[in-house]
Amino acid sequence: MPKEEITLILSEYTSLEQKISEHIKLNPNAVELFSRRGDARMFLGDFGGARKDYEKMIQLEPLLEVSHWRLGITYFYLGLFKKAAHQFEIYHQHDAVDRENGIWRFMSQVQQSGVVEARQNLIKYKQSDRPPYPWLYDLFKGEIQPPVLFARIHQAKYPKAYHSRVLFHAYLYVGIYLEMVEGKITEAEKYLAQAVSNEYGRTTGTYMWQVARIHYQQIQKHARINLPR
Repeated sequence: MPKEEITLILSEYTSLEQKISEHIKLNPNAVELFSRRGDARMFLGDFGGARKDYEKMIQLEPLLEVSHWRLGITYFYLGLFKKAAHQFEIYHQHDAVDRENGIWRFMSQVQQSGVVEARQNLIKYKQSDRPPYPWLYDLFKGEIQPPVLFARIHQAKYPKAYHSRVLFHAYLYVGIYLEMVEGKITEAEKYLAQAVSNEYGRTTGTYMWQVARIHYQQIQKHARINLPR
């Protein structure tokens, strides 16, 4: 990703964070403002600031706790893996279909106890999920390898736009899998780079595209979390 584009993104969210902070001074109990500022801080790589805003949301509206997966992600990047795993565990009460949540819980538990134990404690799902998550979950379970996953995606023959969307999620989590489970950092970088450059991700700028960008930049800076093997 060109440095100019990164600079533009950071400038945009710095400005947004400042504007929202001014609004919060006038509306100190507005949950939506803390949600928006938390996102802006997350996208700036300010994980501690994002955590404070996300936790403030729950303080103001306690019922949000069970569905607050974004808080789990900030805990993860702060190295608070026990808290992260717990947040993803309670999210499962909110959505018992979302395997993406199960992947984040697995990743959090890998940090604490290693791959073998994390696999033993994987959340079990009964219902189907959006592609490519059933296949990604098979990957994290150790049942398939990345070439099989991508073959399944291509064999599905999705419409072009949807194919790009499915590939974005596949590139992101295959990259993270190769980094965290197999320790193949060079290969992981290649997949994460594809996630960041993916047309769907770049044009939508979704939360998870921002996560992909941040994770890729961390790997590039060799600021990876030290993982137990």
